[in-house]
Amino acid sequence: MRLDRAFYRSFFSLYVVLVLQNVVTISVNLADNIMLGSYSETSLAGAAAVNQIQFVYQQLLLALGDGLVIFGSQYWGKKRLEPLKKIAASAMHAGLLIGLLLFAAVSLWPSGVLRLFTDDKPIVAEGVRYLGIIRFSYLFFAVTQLLLAALRSVETVKIAFCLSVLTLCVNCGINYLLIFGHLGFPELGIAGAAAGTLTARILEMCVLLFYIRKKEPVLRLRLRDYLHADPGLARDYLKVTAPMLLTQGLWGVNTALQTVILGHMTAAAIAANSAASTLFLLVKSTAVGAASTASVLIGKAIGAGDIPRTKLCARRLQRMFCIIGLLSGITLFFIRIPVLSLYDLQPATKAMANTFLIILSVVCVGMSYQMPTNNGIIRGGGSASFVVKMDLISIWGIVLPLSFFMAFVVKASPAVVVCCLNADQIFKCVPAFVKSNYGSWIRQLTRD
Repeated sequence: MRLDRAFYRSFFSLYVVLVLQNVVTISVNLADNIMLGSYSETSLAGAAAVNQIQFVYQQLLLALGDGLVIFGSQYWGKKRLEPLKKIAASAMHAGLLIGLLLFAAVSLWPSGVLRLFTDDKPIVAEGVRYLGIIRFSYLFFAVTQLLLAALRSVETVKIAFCLSVLTLCVNCGINYLLIFGHLGFPELGIAGAAAGTLTARILEMCVLLFYIRKKEPVLRLRLRDYLHADPGLARDYLKVTAPMLLTQGLWGVNTALQTVILGHMTAAAIAANSAASTLFLLVKSTAVGAASTASVLIGKAIGAGDIPRTKLCARRLQRMFCIIGLLSGITLFFIRIPVLSLYDLQPATKAMANTFLIILSVVCVGMSYQMPTNNGIIRGGGSASFVVKMDLISIWGIVLPLSFFMAFVVKASPAVVVCCLNADQIFKCVPAFVKSNYGSWIRQLTRD
């Protein structure tokens, strides 16, 4: 059996748009960081601490969206849209509930939440200013992300890229006016950056709702589709998604704990990590886009009932992931100096960020294989429990204990700790390869 050109055309038509969407989305945070870094290092660190909360929340929404795509793409392979809409309703209900709980927590205990990441009082004070505005974006963000996941299930992705570009332009424009006080606007500093993000989130949700109402030709989602959920389909969805929700939430906590560990080592480490990790996330978009694309294509093939083709797709995709990883690592290595030159950081802080990025250039190669293989092929094929178990063991059984030990017992340098924090991106390649090529990972999740 050979894959025809339609497969590669389907892959790249989805992949390119999803990568560009992720790049532009991350560029919003990168623009915030660069502008705030030029304004004040304390403001940059305060926003970085708050963005760890946002990252955990984003991971939870990502799990809900990925669960929706896993089911939705299989139903899409069967050309059955009504069950897909009912699962989309269950995902939206869960996302709004999580958003409301997070909004309540950061409203009641803003300083307490931020002290989890740093004890520096000026940084906490700046973070509280930022959080006081940005928290209102949480519900808008949930609605947008879960609507886009429903559209991604049926291979509608271009609107996501358009929304990301709109968000970037609006956010950067407002940041320019309100952070620095240009063109007669008040100089609000970190509060101006928060106002720009909130405005962009509201606008992107409104534009997406208009598109779904007037332009979207496949799902034709309406408000009534979200008012009622099918109990049986909701149980199917939650059975697969709940472990993913736990794992993605813990992954978000793990990433936040990196800030905790580095933030308690040296004063410069938190700002250096913010600059390095934002650029790393930008390049990481290639792996995220590959995982999202693979999940849709694998789910669609399983839904169509063509198991031999599904396995062949998985083998071809893994070869493509290796090439993507090499190109991503090389790219990150060569763009690190030009991007870091845009930051107004202390020489020691900039040197530390440069070291972090060299390490992450190597990490990027392994991550670009294991992440799409685990999250795209294996999890997209219905075997989410394997990925959940592997992540729990690797992150909480190996990476975090080792990192805490190296940071606070051995007193190793921040560079060594960053190596420990990202070691799982390399060693998870082995179980991913074995499972996807020699194990059983294909699961039919749809109801007849």
